[in-house]
Amino acid sequence: MKVFVDANVLISVLNKEYPVFTYSSRVLSLADSRKFKLYTSPLCLAISFYFSSKKSGEKKAKEKISFLANKLSLISISTKAVQMALENPRVNDLEDGFQYYSALEKGCDCIITEDQNDFYFSEISVLGSEAFLKNHVF
Repeated sequence: MKVFVDANVLISVLNKEYPVFTYSSRVLSLADSRKFKLYTSPLCLAISFYFSSKKSGEKKAKEKISFLANKLSLISISTKAVQMALENPRVNDLEDGFQYYSALEKGCDCIITEDQNDFYFSEISVLGSEAFLKNHVF
Protein backbone atom coordinates (compact mmCIF):
# COMPACT_ATOMS: atom_id res chain seq x y z
CA MET A 1 0.00 0.00 0.00
CA LYS A 2 1.32 3.42 -0.98
CA VAL A 3 0.78 6.06 1.70
CA PHE A 4 1.52 9.79 1.70
CA VAL A 5 2.55 11.16 5.11
CA ASP A 6 1.70 14.82 5.68
CA ALA A 7 3.99 17.26 7.50
CA ASN A 8 1.89 17.39 10.66
CA VAL A 9 2.44 13.65 11.21
CA LEU A 10 6.20 14.13 10.83
CA ILE A 11 6.14 17.10 13.20
CA SER A 12 4.25 15.17 15.85
CA VAL A 13 7.02 12.57 15.85
CA LEU A 14 9.93 15.00 15.68
CA ASN A 15 8.55 17.09 18.54
CA LYS A 16 7.03 14.17 20.50
CA GLU A 17 3.60 15.76 20.55
CA TYR A 18 1.32 13.66 22.72
CA PRO A 19 -1.16 12.07 22.47
CA VAL A 20 -0.77 11.76 18.66
CA PHE A 21 2.92 10.76 18.97
CA THR A 22 1.85 7.30 20.11
CA TYR A 23 0.17 6.69 16.74
CA SER A 24 2.24 8.82 14.38
CA SER A 25 5.50 7.20 15.51
CA ARG A 26 3.98 3.78 14.84
CA VAL A 27 2.95 4.94 11.37
CA LEU A 28 6.52 6.04 10.59
CA SER A 29 7.85 2.72 11.84
CA LEU A 30 5.98 1.14 8.91
CA ALA A 31 8.69 2.52 6.62
CA ASP A 32 10.55 -0.73 7.33
CA SER A 33 7.55 -2.86 6.36
CA ARG A 34 7.24 -4.56 3.00
CA LYS A 35 3.48 -4.12 3.11
CA PHE A 36 3.63 -0.32 3.09
CA LYS A 37 5.54 2.27 1.09
CA LEU A 38 5.61 5.61 2.90
CA TYR A 39 6.02 8.80 0.89
CA THR A 40 6.42 12.43 1.78
CA SER A 41 7.63 15.49 -0.10
CA PRO A 42 10.63 17.78 0.34
CA LEU A 43 8.10 20.51 1.18
CA CYS A 44 6.80 18.41 4.10
CA LEU A 45 10.37 17.88 5.26
CA ALA A 46 11.04 21.62 5.09
CA ILE A 47 7.91 22.40 7.09
CA SER A 48 8.86 19.73 9.61
CA PHE A 49 12.39 21.11 9.88
CA TYR A 50 11.03 24.56 10.66
CA PHE A 51 8.89 23.34 13.56
CA SER A 52 11.48 20.89 14.83
CA SER A 53 14.21 23.55 14.84
CA LYS A 54 12.03 25.75 17.06
CA LYS A 55 11.99 23.01 19.67
CA SER A 56 15.32 21.20 19.18
CA GLY A 57 17.58 23.74 17.46
CA GLU A 58 18.75 23.67 13.86
CA LYS A 59 21.54 21.12 14.25
CA LYS A 60 19.36 18.49 15.94
CA ALA A 61 16.47 19.24 13.56
CA LYS A 62 18.72 18.63 10.53
CA GLU A 63 19.78 15.30 12.00
CA LYS A 64 16.16 14.30 12.50
CA ILE A 65 15.16 15.39 8.98
CA SER A 66 18.13 13.52 7.52
CA PHE A 67 16.97 10.36 9.27
CA LEU A 68 13.44 10.79 7.92
CA ALA A 69 14.71 11.52 4.41
CA ASN A 70 16.58 8.22 4.45
CA LYS A 71 13.62 6.23 5.79
CA LEU A 72 10.79 7.66 3.71
CA SER A 73 10.48 7.78 -0.05
CA LEU A 74 10.44 11.32 -1.40
CA ILE A 75 8.12 12.44 -4.15
CA SER A 76 8.58 15.61 -6.09
CA ILE A 77 6.00 18.28 -6.62
CA SER A 78 5.71 18.41 -10.38
CA THR A 79 4.60 21.27 -12.56
CA LYS A 80 1.47 19.25 -13.32
CA ALA A 81 0.67 18.88 -9.59
CA VAL A 82 1.09 22.62 -9.09
CA GLN A 83 -1.14 23.41 -12.07
CA MET A 84 -3.84 20.98 -10.94
CA ALA A 85 -3.88 22.51 -7.44
CA LEU A 86 -4.10 26.00 -8.91
CA GLU A 87 -6.90 25.03 -11.28
CA ASN A 88 -9.04 23.21 -8.70
CA PRO A 89 -11.41 25.81 -7.22
CA ARG A 90 -11.99 23.53 -4.20
CA VAL A 91 -8.33 23.78 -3.15
CA ASN A 92 -7.99 26.71 -0.75
CA ASP A 93 -4.61 25.83 0.77
CA LEU A 94 -2.11 25.48 -2.07
CA GLU A 95 0.41 23.56 0.03
CA ASP A 96 -2.20 20.85 0.68
CA GLY A 97 -3.14 20.87 -3.00
CA PHE A 98 0.49 20.40 -4.02
CA GLN A 99 0.83 17.47 -1.60
CA TYR A 100 -2.43 15.91 -2.72
CA TYR A 101 -1.74 16.00 -6.44
CA SER A 102 1.82 14.79 -5.89
CA ALA A 103 0.44 11.83 -3.93
CA LEU A 104 -2.05 11.10 -6.72
CA GLU A 105 0.68 11.21 -9.37
CA LYS A 106 2.66 8.66 -7.33
CA GLY A 107 -0.38 6.41 -7.06
CA CYS A 108 -0.81 6.73 -3.31
CA ASP A 109 -3.81 4.94 -1.87
CA CYS A 110 -4.28 7.32 1.04
CA ILE A 111 -2.99 10.36 2.88
CA ILE A 112 -2.19 10.28 6.57
CA THR A 113 -2.66 13.64 8.26
CA GLU A 114 -3.84 14.89 11.61
CA ASP A 115 -5.83 17.61 9.82
CA GLN A 116 -8.18 15.56 7.65
CA ASN A 117 -10.30 18.64 6.95
CA ASP A 118 -7.38 20.13 5.00
CA PHE A 119 -7.99 17.49 2.32
CA TYR A 120 -11.78 17.84 2.13
CA PHE A 121 -11.49 17.81 -1.67
CA SER A 122 -9.63 14.47 -1.77
CA GLU A 123 -10.86 11.58 -3.83
CA ILE A 124 -8.58 9.12 -2.00
CA SER A 125 -8.78 8.09 1.63
CA VAL A 126 -7.60 10.65 4.18
CA LEU A 127 -6.98 9.29 7.67
CA GLY A 128 -5.41 10.31 10.95
CA SER A 129 -2.57 8.17 12.28
CA GLU A 130 -4.77 6.33 14.78
CA ALA A 131 -7.50 5.56 12.22
CA PHE A 132 -4.94 4.42 9.65
CA LEU A 133 -3.39 1.99 12.12
CA LYS A 134 -6.80 0.63 13.18
CA ASN A 135 -7.97 0.23 9.57
CA HIS A 136 -4.80 -1.13 7.95
CA VAL A 137 -2.40 -2.47 10.56
CA PHE A 138 -4.04 -3.81 13.73
